[in-house]
Amino acid sequence: MEKSVVEVEVKAVLPTSGGCAVFLGDALKVFVIYVDQAVGAAITMFMHHTPKPRPQTHDLFADVLTALGAHVERVVINDFNESVYYARLIIVAANELEQKKIVEIDARPSDSIALAIQQRAPIYIADHVWAQVEDMSDVLRKMEERGFQVGDDSPGGDTPLDEG
Repeated sequence: MEKSVVEVEVKAVLPTSGGCAVFLGDALKVFVIYVDQAVGAAITMFMHHTPKPRPQTHDLFADVLTALGAHVERVVINDFNESVYYARLIIVAANELEQKKIVEIDARPSDSIALAIQQRAPIYIADHVWAQVEDMSDVLRKMEERGFQVGDDSPGGDTPLDEG
Protein backbone atom coordinates (compact mmCIF):
# COMPACT_ATOMS: atom_id res chain seq x y z
CA MET A 1 0.00 0.00 0.00
CA GLU A 2 1.52 3.32 -1.12
CA LYS A 3 1.19 6.10 1.44
CA SER A 4 0.79 9.68 0.25
CA VAL A 5 3.47 12.20 1.06
CA VAL A 6 4.18 15.88 0.41
CA GLU A 7 7.66 17.03 -0.59
CA VAL A 8 9.01 19.80 1.62
CA GLU A 9 12.22 21.77 1.78
CA VAL A 10 14.10 23.55 4.52
CA LYS A 11 12.99 27.17 4.38
CA ALA A 12 15.03 28.51 7.32
CA VAL A 13 17.02 27.58 10.39
CA LEU A 14 16.64 30.09 13.21
CA PRO A 15 17.97 30.13 16.78
CA THR A 16 15.70 29.57 19.78
CA SER A 17 16.36 29.74 23.49
CA GLY A 18 17.01 25.99 23.53
CA GLY A 19 18.46 25.17 20.10
CA CYS A 20 17.18 25.88 16.61
CA ALA A 21 13.86 25.99 14.79
CA VAL A 22 13.97 24.32 11.39
CA PHE A 23 11.21 25.66 9.15
CA LEU A 24 10.13 23.14 6.51
CA GLY A 25 7.38 23.38 3.95
CA ASP A 26 6.24 24.06 0.45
CA ALA A 27 4.55 27.02 -1.25
CA LEU A 28 1.32 26.44 0.70
CA LYS A 29 2.39 25.65 4.24
CA VAL A 30 5.40 25.82 6.56
CA PHE A 31 5.90 23.98 9.85
CA VAL A 32 8.63 23.88 12.49
CA ILE A 33 10.73 21.12 13.97
CA TYR A 34 12.86 22.12 16.97
CA VAL A 35 16.35 20.62 17.01
CA ASP A 36 19.39 20.94 19.24
CA GLN A 37 22.03 23.57 18.49
CA ALA A 38 24.58 21.08 17.08
CA VAL A 39 22.21 19.59 14.51
CA GLY A 40 20.86 23.05 13.65
CA ALA A 41 24.44 24.17 12.98
CA ALA A 42 25.08 21.06 10.85
CA ILE A 43 21.95 21.69 8.75
CA THR A 44 23.01 25.32 8.29
CA MET A 45 26.55 24.32 7.26
CA PHE A 46 25.21 21.81 4.73
CA MET A 47 22.79 24.40 3.33
CA HIS A 48 25.63 26.88 2.83
CA HIS A 49 28.27 24.29 1.83
CA THR A 50 30.46 25.56 4.66
CA PRO A 51 33.79 23.74 4.82
CA LYS A 52 34.66 22.17 8.16
CA PRO A 53 38.21 21.67 9.46
CA ARG A 54 37.35 18.10 10.54
CA PRO A 55 34.53 15.72 9.66
CA GLN A 56 31.53 15.88 11.96
CA THR A 57 29.15 13.03 12.83
CA HIS A 58 26.93 13.52 9.77
CA ASP A 59 30.03 13.60 7.56
CA LEU A 60 31.24 10.34 9.11
CA PHE A 61 27.89 8.66 8.49
CA ALA A 62 27.84 9.87 4.87
CA ASP A 63 31.42 8.65 4.35
CA VAL A 64 30.49 5.22 5.71
CA LEU A 65 27.48 5.08 3.37
CA THR A 66 29.66 6.03 0.41
CA ALA A 67 32.26 3.40 1.33
CA LEU A 68 29.48 0.81 1.38
CA GLY A 69 28.14 1.93 -2.01
CA ALA A 70 25.07 3.50 -0.47
CA HIS A 71 23.40 6.90 -0.29
CA VAL A 72 20.39 8.58 1.26
CA GLU A 73 17.62 8.35 -1.32
CA ARG A 74 14.98 10.24 0.67
CA VAL A 75 13.72 11.13 4.10
CA VAL A 76 10.12 10.74 5.22
CA ILE A 77 8.78 12.46 8.32
CA ASN A 78 6.22 9.77 8.99
CA ASP A 79 4.65 10.42 12.36
CA PHE A 80 3.89 13.03 15.00
CA ASN A 81 2.87 11.93 18.48
CA GLU A 82 2.83 13.88 21.77
CA SER A 83 4.79 16.79 20.23
CA VAL A 84 7.52 14.48 18.86
CA TYR A 85 8.23 13.97 15.16
CA TYR A 86 9.43 10.64 13.79
CA ALA A 87 11.22 9.97 10.53
CA ARG A 88 12.48 7.21 8.28
CA LEU A 89 15.78 7.41 6.45
CA ILE A 90 15.58 5.55 3.14
CA ILE A 91 19.00 4.37 1.99
CA VAL A 92 19.82 2.70 -1.31
CA ALA A 93 22.88 0.48 -1.52
CA ALA A 94 24.32 -1.07 -4.66
CA ASN A 95 26.83 -3.89 -4.71
CA GLU A 96 29.59 -4.52 -7.26
CA LEU A 97 27.08 -6.33 -9.51
CA GLU A 98 24.84 -3.23 -9.54
CA GLN A 99 22.20 -5.05 -7.50
CA LYS A 100 20.29 -2.58 -5.34
CA LYS A 101 19.00 -2.94 -1.84
CA ILE A 102 16.68 -0.46 -0.15
CA VAL A 103 17.00 -0.07 3.61
CA GLU A 104 14.63 1.92 5.83
CA ILE A 105 15.99 3.12 9.14
CA ASP A 106 14.13 4.76 12.00
CA ALA A 107 15.95 8.05 12.65
CA ARG A 108 15.51 11.39 14.34
CA PRO A 109 14.02 13.91 11.91
CA SER A 110 16.82 16.36 12.77
CA ASP A 111 19.58 13.94 11.73
CA SER A 112 17.56 12.82 8.72
CA ILE A 113 17.11 16.41 7.55
CA ALA A 114 20.84 17.10 7.97
CA LEU A 115 21.74 14.03 5.91
CA ALA A 116 19.15 14.86 3.25
CA ILE A 117 20.52 18.39 2.87
CA GLN A 118 24.09 17.09 2.81
CA GLN A 119 23.34 14.47 0.13
CA ARG A 120 20.80 16.57 -1.78
CA ALA A 121 18.05 14.03 -1.15
CA PRO A 122 14.38 15.00 -1.05
CA ILE A 123 12.49 15.39 2.22
CA TYR A 124 8.87 14.26 2.46
CA ILE A 125 6.20 14.41 5.12
CA ALA A 126 3.34 11.91 5.35
CA ASP A 127 -0.05 13.37 4.48
CA HIS A 128 -1.55 12.49 7.87
CA VAL A 129 1.30 14.37 9.60
CA TRP A 130 1.06 17.29 7.15
CA ALA A 131 -2.62 17.62 8.06
CA GLN A 132 -1.72 17.87 11.79
CA VAL A 133 1.08 20.42 11.69
CA GLU A 134 0.40 24.05 12.45
CA ASP A 135 1.04 26.41 9.54
CA MET A 136 3.88 28.72 10.56
CA SER A 137 4.13 30.60 7.25
CA ASP A 138 3.22 33.91 8.91
CA VAL A 139 5.86 33.46 11.63
CA LEU A 140 8.53 32.74 9.02
CA ARG A 141 7.42 35.70 6.91
CA LYS A 142 7.62 38.01 9.96
CA MET A 143 11.10 36.71 10.82
CA GLU A 144 12.27 37.35 7.26
CA GLU A 145 10.80 40.87 7.43
CA ARG A 146 12.88 41.42 10.58
CA GLY A 147 15.98 40.56 8.57
CA PHE A 148 16.63 36.94 9.50
CA GLN A 149 17.99 34.92 6.60
CA VAL A 150 17.59 31.24 5.78
CA GLY A 151 20.09 29.34 7.87
CA ASP A 152 21.17 32.44 9.81
CA ASP A 153 21.99 30.98 13.19
CA SER A 154 23.57 33.96 14.90
CA PRO A 155 21.74 37.22 14.16
CA GLY A 156 23.31 39.58 16.63
CA GLY A 157 23.01 37.08 19.46
CA ASP A 158 19.21 37.42 19.51
CA THR A 159 17.01 34.46 20.25
CA PRO A 160 14.01 35.17 18.04
CA LEU A 161 11.89 32.13 18.78
CA ASP A 162 10.93 30.23 21.87
CA GLU A 163 9.69 26.67 21.68
CA GLY A 164 6.14 26.32 22.83
